[in-house]
Amino acid sequence: MKLKDFKITPENSVYGTGKRKEAVARVWLLKENPDKFIVRSDSTGKEYNLRDYVQRETLFLKIMMPFKITGTEGKFGVYATVRGGGISGQAEAIMYGIAKALVKYNPDLRPTLKKAGLLTRDAREKERKKYAQMGARAKYRWSKR
Repeated sequence: MKLKDFKITPENSVYGTGKRKEAVARVWLLKENPDKFIVRSDSTGKEYNLRDYVQRETLFLKIMMPFKITGTEGKFGVYATVRGGGISGQAEAIMYGIAKALVKYNPDLRPTLKKAGLLTRDAREKERKKYAQMGARAKYRWSKR
């Protein structure tokens, strides 16, 4: 089932890229379809309803936070493609992409979003595993004999 039954053009949408951990989200805010919230996963190649894709209500509310803070709820639909990471990282990447797209749409919203901390890229990444260790920090147990 194809959920995307519209064409994305620069006239009817605003674009923003969001990243978090290993997840990358390409987000288009749709001016003409304010009721559509669609996510396309690159790993499966399928399109999902945003609420069904993130599964948890808390993640859905987090994604919608930029709209709530700026008072633009119901004015835009969302079409996003996500790749890498897990559901939580992808949700935060979408949120960040929405915030960047809103600033591109209306630069006057920047101070509001900045104050809420939605324009700051969360740079925390997974620390790499070291050799001769169990993980990044955990060591193998030492035995005398």
